Amino acid sequence: MRKQSAKYSPFIPVLTIYVLIFLIGKGVSGMWQVMAMLTFYCALGQAFNIFLGMTGYVDFGYVAFMGVGTYGMALTITHLAERGITGPAVIVLGMLLALLFPTLLSMAVGAVALRLRGAYFAIATIGVNEGFRYLIEGAKIWNGSEGIIFMSELNRVLGREAASSLSTFWADVFLFVIATLAALVTLYFMRTRIGYALTALREDEDAAKVMGINVTKYKIMAFITSACFAGLVGAASWALKTPYVFPPEVFEIHYTIEAIIIVLLGGAGTLLGPVIGGLIYGLSKYYLSIFLPGFQLLIFAPIIIIIIVAFPEGIMGMVKEKAKGSSLARFIV
Repeated sequence: MRKQSAKYSPFIPVLTIYVLIFLIGKGVSGMWQVMAMLTFYCALGQAFNIFLGMTGYVDFGYVAFMGVGTYGMALTITHLAERGITGPAVIVLGMLLALLFPTLLSMAVGAVALRLRGAYFAIATIGVNEGFRYLIEGAKIWNGSEGIIFMSELNRVLGREAASSLSTFWADVFLFVIATLAALVTLYFMRTRIGYALTALREDEDAAKVMGINVTKYKIMAFITSACFAGLVGAASWALKTPYVFPPEVFEIHYTIEAIIIVLLGGAGTLLGPVIGGLIYGLSKYYLSIFLPGFQLLIFAPIIIIIIVAFPEGIMGMVKEKAKGSSLARFIV
């Protein structure tokens, strides 16, 4: 029993950080939105790390999964509101559709793109993201380029007061839950044969194949899991928090770039890395925009480059190396 619980010791610092973020947001006046922003970046990093960190494949089209997750929630609310169906069950169904859409898209994309490697895979995923966006706009799918505004439908489904509470508070709470679940799934993968197989293919895919590992199976598994969490993040942070969907925004590639920076900054393939990366990225972006408005990107870009060059394995990669053999080692993976 003690050995089994020790397997999940690395989850303790992750959960502690999330609890502290929540308590600071609730307890310090005016800090809730800042803490919610940090949670968004942590959740984004945790979700993206499941694929990038564990396989070494860089998915530049990752935001597409967030986008279709957002559409899943928006379409559920609008269609059920039109049919007079109300209550919290609508949000639950929306979350289920926000899981289903990314699952179907990731299966379709993965069947083709995961046959490629390196730059070819990255280029293919960029094409998927942009192609899917222009398909929606050009073919006028889901209201096309006009997007979907569903504030009135959300008010009808939940009532004005509950809808306001959902947008200002509960949507952020959902993000905390999603980030925590993503960390648990990551740790589960790391501690099972799934993680060992993914580590083997990340280090040398050809050698992993020779060893008898079905690399395609494990890549698809990580790809779909990561996509599902992206869909949930999109549904909570976009559809519920700002009840509208606009294709150029939900398919904006800079969210993928942010996810890559967060994972590499904190440490790809580590459990705590995306959390640390999300905190550093979010706080830096927020305070630079306050103290150096208009210059934040100019200042921020070299800072990120310096940190990544100084810590090629990420901050937690360096900490993990330093902690070897110490009592802290069991909390860092």
